[in-house]
Amino acid sequence: MFDTLSDRLGGVFDKLRGRGALKEQDVRDAMREVRIALLEADVALPVVRRFVDQVTELAVGQSVLKSVTPGQQVVKIVNDALVEMLGGEQTVGLELDHVPPVVILMVGLQGSGKTTTTAKLAKLLKEKQGKKAMMASLDVNRPAAQEQLAVLGEQVGVATLPIIAGQQPVDIATRALQSARLQAVDVLLLDTAGRLHVDDQLMAEMKAVAAIASPKETLLVVDSLTGQDAVNVAQSFAGQVDLTGVILTRMDGDARGGAALSMRAVTGKPIKFAGTGEKLDAIEPFHPSRVAGRILGMGDIVSIVEKAAATIQEDEAERMAARMAKGQFDMNDLRMQLKQMQNMGGLGALAGMMPGMKKAKAAMQSSGMDDRVLLRMDAIIGSMTPKERQRPDLLNAKRKIRVANGSGTQVQDVNKLLKMHQEMERAMKQIKKMGGIKGLGALFGKGGLGAAMPGLGGGGGLPGLGGGGGAPDLSNFLKK
Repeated sequence: MFDTLSDRLGGVFDKLRGRGALKEQDVRDAMREVRIALLEADVALPVVRRFVDQVTELAVGQSVLKSVTPGQQVVKIVNDALVEMLGGEQTVGLELDHVPPVVILMVGLQGSGKTTTTAKLAKLLKEKQGKKAMMASLDVNRPAAQEQLAVLGEQVGVATLPIIAGQQPVDIATRALQSARLQAVDVLLLDTAGRLHVDDQLMAEMKAVAAIASPKETLLVVDSLTGQDAVNVAQSFAGQVDLTGVILTRMDGDARGGAALSMRAVTGKPIKFAGTGEKLDAIEPFHPSRVAGRILGMGDIVSIVEKAAATIQEDEAERMAARMAKGQFDMNDLRMQLKQMQNMGGLGALAGMMPGMKKAKAAMQSSGMDDRVLLRMDAIIGSMTPKERQRPDLLNAKRKIRVANGSGTQVQDVNKLLKMHQEMERAMKQIKKMGGIKGLGALFGKGGLGAAMPGLGGGGGLPGLGGGGGAPDLSNFLKK
């Protein structure tokens, strides 16, 4: 979402970093470009004005102009201002420390992804926080809305309130509360009806439901792709309903990012969650500091660690750590790491969160390199026999032809994958001398994919992606 804004700001700050000393006019010129970049990103004008004035006031201070690294000081000031714009050091998550069932009221316009987000949130509460959840649809206007939530409930393993035809929203909410108490439910999520626009009937219905349910959280779901209109919708709801937070959907889209940057400043309500894809687990807590880091190209290592913790099986990690401690690394281990990368979002998602990887990510996209390369590598390994995976040195010319034919690739591709494995195997032996490695290092440290693809976690850079080093000819294989 923030790629265009990130590129624009990156260009501005690259100019500042390249100077040994800054004058006040240099700072003001840079802030003028920042102002244009934010406006082009569809950030609300009052928010842009406050942001630029705040940064300029701090950046032209003597402590910055006389600093040894004034350019970096300005970047830090901008980063702090971005974090503040996005919500500051807000408390992430939901207020659930109440007598159960805790009611969460989901509100928003039709088409914002409210029903799907309700299911995503229920799945998150169940799997990450161990809460017993229940969902109930109060949408009696949209055809099959209640049936849709029931289907989603089956997919995420969360109970939904049985449908009674003709029952109205307030009656459904009352029945849902009674059922939640009888079943000892921890969290009850009420999916309210939406409209194509904000109107009196919509607000009256939500207020009536809120009076019955007494929700601890009232979350507004808005589509971030609608830009400033999303901010206007949030303002309208905030003026009528006691909102406690906002959920932005489709944060993985190609919107300019203005809605996310403006939402907190305009409405005063925190962004609590962000929808990052169509899958039912594609939702994550909104961390202002992490989002600011991604915008400024500083990366988001914490989110990578969290993704790893959520996707890497503990027993597999222990097995890998034990093998690495012995300097062992075969094709089965490589295949496991490739699958871990896929589970964590693929090359593009990981590159977007690695510090300094913006240019590499752009090069990957322009060269047509995508996650299909991981599938192709997996196909090559899958075409090997179990013995060949354990001992890749058995792959002679005849066997390589068989593997290439079986995976739909060329012998050259097999050779390049073997070269990649050799690079990583050598790194394993070095790690053995260093005393082994634990945790995420298996994936991104000297012993992980970074060993063969340094631009994705090690030192140097992947050939053809803006850096030096890396496995010879690997970039050509990946581009293919």
